[in-house]
Amino acid sequence: MTESAAATGHSETTAGQLPDDAAAPATAAPAEVAESAAETLARPAEPTTAEVAERIDDLTRIVARQAAALERLSDDARARAQRERAGADAPLVVELFALYGDALALATTAQSDTEHAAFETFANRVERLLTGRGGQVVVPAAGVVFDASTMEAADVVATADPADDRTVDSVLQPGLTIADRSVRPARVIVRRHRANKE
Repeated sequence: MTESAAATGHSETTAGQLPDDAAAPATAAPAEVAESAAETLARPAEPTTAEVAERIDDLTRIVARQAAALERLSDDARARAQRERAGADAPLVVELFALYGDALALATTAQSDTEHAAFETFANRVERLLTGRGGQVVVPAAGVVFDASTMEAADVVATADPADDRTVDSVLQPGLTIADRSVRPARVIVRRHRANKE
C-alpha cells in the first residue's frame, strides 16, 4: 500500500506539478497574442495613394512658400546693403564717373586704333568699378521713350513719324544713377513730331 500510495503520490505529484519548461509556453502564448494584438491596434492603417499624393502636394506648397520668403528676404538684404554702400561711396562714384567721361572723350578723339581701343578698355574698367560701388551708367538706346528723371534734352530734332515723338535720337553724354537716384542725367537729343498745319 505504501508502495502504491507512494506510486500514486508520485504520480499525483507528477500530474499536479509540471516542470517550468512545460508551464512557460502555456502562459507565454496568451501574452504574445495580446502584445501582437496591441501592436496591430496601435499601428495606424497604411495611407492610400491619394492621401500620400495630397501630403506631397501640401509639402510642396509649404516648401515653395518658404523658398519665396527666403528669396524676398535675401533680395531685401542685398538691396539694403547696396543702398548703404552707395550712400557711403557716392562721392567716389561721382569722381569715377568723371574719369569715365574723360576716358570716353579720349577714346573718341584718339589718333590711332590702338589708342582708341586702350581708352575704351579703360572706360569699361572704370564702369565696372562704378557698378561695383552702387552706381550705374545711363546710356539710353536710340528709340527709347524720353525719361525726364534720368535724361536731359540737350537738343530736339524733327521727325515725320508720330510713333517716334518724344523718343531718343542719340546720346551726347551718358548719365549716372546711384541707388536708383539720378545724380547726372544723360544728355540726349530728342525727336519731336509736329503735325503739319494746312
